[in-house]
Amino acid sequence: MNVKQYIRRLLWPTSLTLICFGLLLSPSVSAEFLDDSENLLPAVTALAYFAAAWLVSRITSLALDQAAARRRPYPRLLKDMIAALLFMIAFAATMSLFMGQGVFGALAGSGLVLALLGFAIRNVVADTLSGIALGVEGPFRIGDWVDIDGLARGKVIEIGWRTTRLLTRDRAYVILPNSQIARQRITNYSAPKPEYRAQVNIVLDHGMPIERAREVMLEALKGAKLIQQDPAPDVRVIAYEEGGITYALRYWLSRFDRDIDCRDEVFTLVDEALRKAGTIAPYRRIEVIPAASSGDIYRSSPFS
Repeated sequence: MNVKQYIRRLLWPTSLTLICFGLLLSPSVSAEFLDDSENLLPAVTALAYFAAAWLVSRITSLALDQAAARRRPYPRLLKDMIAALLFMIAFAATMSLFMGQGVFGALAGSGLVLALLGFAIRNVVADTLSGIALGVEGPFRIGDWVDIDGLARGKVIEIGWRTTRLLTRDRAYVILPNSQIARQRITNYSAPKPEYRAQVNIVLDHGMPIERAREVMLEALKGAKLIQQDPAPDVRVIAYEEGGITYALRYWLSRFDRDIDCRDEVFTLVDEALRKAGTIAPYRRIEVIPAASSGDIYRSSPFS
């Protein structure tokens, strides 16, 4: 954000705040205009409260935007929460000014009204409170790739009061109520760092020794362009069975959205290398054995 945008966002709240406090703090103006009217002085004072809340919320929002330029962006919900808190304080001070109550009394009265309204719109309240909880705990932030168990998987593009919006890898726009998200298990693939390790499993027959198979597959992965070479990929044996040996190829990705392309590249390179080395995955073959008395008997063999 450039200097002109900063000035434009702060111009009106700063001007209004200076005018209101200028009227209140100037002895000549206050004595000439405000003291002559019973309602004018409280009105200007209340306007000053809201102008100050507006100005502080704008400054806080700009400070968060500036801090987010060097890190992941803060959710819009956090800025809305700060602005709502500031305006609630201004509202309580205004109620205290006009009604002659203390600040806590004004808040209690407004809280009773909110409780009655909340019963009628309890689903909206549940979504909103869940959104506040998500904003405070911060299990994900804008730009993170997340998997919300049973609901959706995608990139977080907006965190609102009632809903969170995701963009999937297929460019589908998903809008989820915050109350549903709060009840699900959340996997964040971008935190604490965007790098993470993935793996694919490959089953080979017993004809190739394990060390030779590991050498062939690791040599093939050195030609990969999408996966990271530091940390280097590795190969582990995870099962040794009659049907074959199961290998786990583990490699590191720089971003979650490259997962499908990286997996495709790994399978392509390893398949080519194994075929050149003269080994393939085992498959089952059905043999027909004629029987003299009871028709044909089918026997399966796990190897070619």
